[in-house]
Amino acid sequence: MLSNIWTSIEVASEARELIEDTWRAVEAQHRVATMSLVDSLAEQAQLEALLDTSKPPMPATALGLHWLLFTPFRYPTSKHGSRFRRPYDPGVFYAAYDKSTACAELGYWRWRFLTESPSLGSIDTLPQTLFKTAVQGRAVDLRRPPFLRQQNAFENKTEHDYCQAFTGVAREAQVEAIVYRSVRDPAGGGCIAVLTPMAFAKKEPLAAETWNLSVTLDRVIWQKSDVLSPEAFEFPTSFWK
Repeated sequence: MLSNIWTSIEVASEARELIEDTWRAVEAQHRVATMSLVDSLAEQAQLEALLDTSKPPMPATALGLHWLLFTPFRYPTSKHGSRFRRPYDPGVFYAAYDKSTACAELGYWRWRFLTESPSLGSIDTLPQTLFKTAVQGRAVDLRRPPFLRQQNAFENKTEHDYCQAFTGVAREAQVEAIVYRSVRDPAGGGCIAVLTPMAFAKKEPLAAETWNLSVTLDRVIWQKSDVLSPEAFEFPTSFWK
């Protein structure tokens, strides 16, 4: 196997069937903004439907999915892309095996926003949604041989060119998901990049929870909004510096 470049045949030979429940964290802004513009739920539904007509078309493979699942496949990424997505590539749904890892991933990006906003000393506590979804499909695990040979390239914290190029090869190999180690979670928890909407085992999330996220320059704190089953995670930002 080549040391730096993978062929689709090589990648396909390492693919295995994956069946996992995963967690993803997103901002809980789904319907709050539009409710402030209308007087009733019926009017809100009409406004949401009108706004939907101005959004990018839905990929055919995502039809019928809950919006929490299809959203990453509907919209373009930034001009720089993301870890496993070039700017012109199809969508990627990023998730994690554990809630704590999902919180570390989103928490990092909220902290990055804060560090790039000199006028802000902190980000006010805001509600977030953590949801669980079932994934099933052909996957490769970058945490295992032979991919560990290029661990430094796959786990580079700032440069994504290698991962993006690998994803192109993985798509050619009909791989539907990439499992990798989080570089944002101090515990190094497992993450998954879902490359196609067809890899969702269910059309709806399996569960959803509301959490509150607080961000300062020194730490990121997550607290679950549940008096009967409280949970919390705290991440010192020194790990990300």
